Amino acid sequence: MESGCRLYARSLAIYVVFCGWMSLRVFSAAVLKEENTSVAVVAETTPCWQVEEFVVLAECALCSDFQTRSWPECSPTGYVERVNCTKSQKEEYKSCRSPRMEEHLFWKFEGTMLALTVLFALLVVSRQRALDRLASEKVRKQIESI
Repeated sequence: MESGCRLYARSLAIYVVFCGWMSLRVFSAAVLKEENTSVAVVAETTPCWQVEEFVVLAECALCSDFQTRSWPECSPTGYVERVNCTKSQKEEYKSCRSPRMEEHLFWKFEGTMLALTVLFALLVVSRQRALDRLASEKVRKQIESI
């Protein structure tokens, strides 16, 4: 007869596999349904630069206050560029990332990583000191007991 721990582990593994299989079936059914209904809508609402090749007419530039409030292209990054789609010959605006913004994000990331490094170094040092105190206390107690 199997031990209770092995039986529990086996039933847990079967449960996990069953839940994963059911989740996969539900997710794939939802994706297939979404693909069938959204094919016609994508052609109408998708900007031309997402479905065909384009040429950049105006380089990435900072949006004005008015553009930021009124153009949906300006809201994700605050920068926009004008593009011309080659097939449809439509001119549209596209959100973009400027080198200045990328540099700012890079230094922000570097500063965050430096702060985390200092924080975790301090945590390691304090933990090491606490462990050293415990070890020396243990040695002291052993010496006193002799």
